[in-house]
Amino acid sequence: MIGLRILHVVPSYYPAVRYGGPIKSVHALAIASVNRGHQVHVYTTNVDGPNNSEVPLGRPVDRDGVSVWYYGTNIGRRLYRSLDMGGALRSSLNTFDVLHLHSVFLWPTCAAARLAREFGVPYIVAPRGMLVKRLIDRRSSIAKRTWIALFERRNIEKAATVHVTSEVEWEELKELGFKPRRIALVPNGVDFPSTETTPNSMFHGLLQSRSLILFLGRINWKKGIDRLIPALAHVPEAELIIAGNDEENYIPSLVSLAQRSGVAERVRFLGPVDDTEKWGLLRKAKMLVLPSYSENFGNVILEAMAVGCPVIVTPEVGLAPTVRNSNVGLVVEGTPENLGAAINTLLRNPDQCRRMGEAGRRIAREQFSWAAIARKMEQVYQRCACERRSSAGADHTGTPHL
Repeated sequence: MIGLRILHVVPSYYPAVRYGGPIKSVHALAIASVNRGHQVHVYTTNVDGPNNSEVPLGRPVDRDGVSVWYYGTNIGRRLYRSLDMGGALRSSLNTFDVLHLHSVFLWPTCAAARLAREFGVPYIVAPRGMLVKRLIDRRSSIAKRTWIALFERRNIEKAATVHVTSEVEWEELKELGFKPRRIALVPNGVDFPSTETTPNSMFHGLLQSRSLILFLGRINWKKGIDRLIPALAHVPEAELIIAGNDEENYIPSLVSLAQRSGVAERVRFLGPVDDTEKWGLLRKAKMLVLPSYSENFGNVILEAMAVGCPVIVTPEVGLAPTVRNSNVGLVVEGTPENLGAAINTLLRNPDQCRRMGEAGRRIAREQFSWAAIARKMEQVYQRCACERRSSAGADHTGTPHL
């Protein structure tokens, strides 16, 4: 096999971990691709919330064998607009075999898609859960629908392949009326902790409960925390830990909700946690609950599975079919009553929890290692590169190739 030159374009990157799972999954895929003999580059910006990451600009930074190029932004920072990145794309894009774009509605991926079409470079679009009709209808509907009409529909439908991480994400694309040339369903993978980890000492006092429920992820309305907190009223012995970054100042509303629900004394907000603390919390918790209104995949579910922590998810979570079919947890509708009943079921059946935990460890290692995911993604890259070389016609049926 001849190694490929692969370029990922993503609006933000390490060390800007505030933006959640996509950064981690893109980097893990890039590392795994390097390990398979490919040359992998990343073009990104230095945006990190209201500030900038302290990184060199316009030259490669080696991150685990991946060449990461950071560029500063200009007017249009909210869209991650970077004229320097645009110049780099125009001068270098032809040297790559395939281009992998992560996100939509932002300048870097939109500009890269346009230039890829101009230069005849095959590109893959990964929407990363951003093309969901009900989310678009709820927030910035007019602006996003205008952007879709002007740019995103062409970017999606002219792509060599659209990369989705779950059947849920594919169904959401169809709901918006997109007709991609080809769909590649390649899930995210999971990193496994190298050693047994324990939470930071500051958490020890919170972890004595034998009925500890964990939410881990960005503190955002779409995560469904507003239905998990009231569920605690149906589980009087349980304590809930909510850990994650709050970019939108959502916690005050959740604190008020906990008070109105009569469970405030059993809800703890820890804020962001590092990797060591994350793995320790997952090992201590009786279960992880992710009651999202929309979740194209759910990386934290894989992380829980990797350490044997049973999970409860809503049907809108991309990994829900895996949870159901592999018996690593429960899938329930997201009302507080249903969530409370599911939590009670697992708390009262420790043998069932143990079996779910064992199944989770096995499935995570067999199906979701990054080495296995990189092999699947490599097939997608190879096909795109071969079609470019042979100038073969693309499949216009819109039928997913899973």
